[in-house]
Amino acid sequence: MRILLSNDDGYFAPGLAHLADALADLGEVVVVAPERDRSGASNSLTLDRPLAVRRSANGFMFVNGTPTDCVHLAVTGLLEELPDLVVSGINLGANMGDDTIYSGTVAAATEGFLLGIPSVALSLTSKAGRNFPTAARVARDIVRRFQNQPIEHPVLLNVNVPDIPFETLDGIEVTRLGKRHKAEGVVKVENPRGEMMYWIGAAGAAQDSGPGTDFHAVASNRVSITPLQVDLTHSHQITRIREWME
Repeated sequence: MRILLSNDDGYFAPGLAHLADALADLGEVVVVAPERDRSGASNSLTLDRPLAVRRSANGFMFVNGTPTDCVHLAVTGLLEELPDLVVSGINLGANMGDDTIYSGTVAAATEGFLLGIPSVALSLTSKAGRNFPTAARVARDIVRRFQNQPIEHPVLLNVNVPDIPFETLDGIEVTRLGKRHKAEGVVKVENPRGEMMYWIGAAGAAQDSGPGTDFHAVASNRVSITPLQVDLTHSHQITRIREWME
């Protein structure tokens, strides 16, 4: 199995190293990741300049672009053979609910999915980052499942792993995305030149977080696995909008 790894925290991130180590003996592992932290980059694709690909001392390739750029370049010409699976992560911090819209981690996996490759986005749900080995072991188990029980059609899985020791996990739950409250307000800071600067506010607290959601599963010490789709069509409103346009 050929496995392409990427992330949005940068090629130097500890989560990526843990992921590469965990999957090393399961197939041919290639890493193509951003040269710096591109968290929140979403699905942006760089079209206004050429991109450079370099190789670090540990063999990881890194790109001066976005997570989407990394996977797109790898699949459409950088690699000699197409990967069988794309895995993005291990992200430092959760990607649940509305986070998936902004997440570079999810975007890298989404690009693989759009290009016809089964893809997984993997996140450790804490900024403390104490238990990367837990998420790495979960990733390994998922990849082995792909090997032993291939899924006929490409899938896009968003996986969130509680930041706790593996032995204390309470299983795995297949979930739907929850929803957050609106984000907190911007923070205004005056710089030394007297100019007003603005920090984007933190994500809001979970609003839709009941049983069956990713938020609820993680809060219950379970791994959350959410199958995602990319079709943005609001099918239930097609008839209503047709009538409105008449």
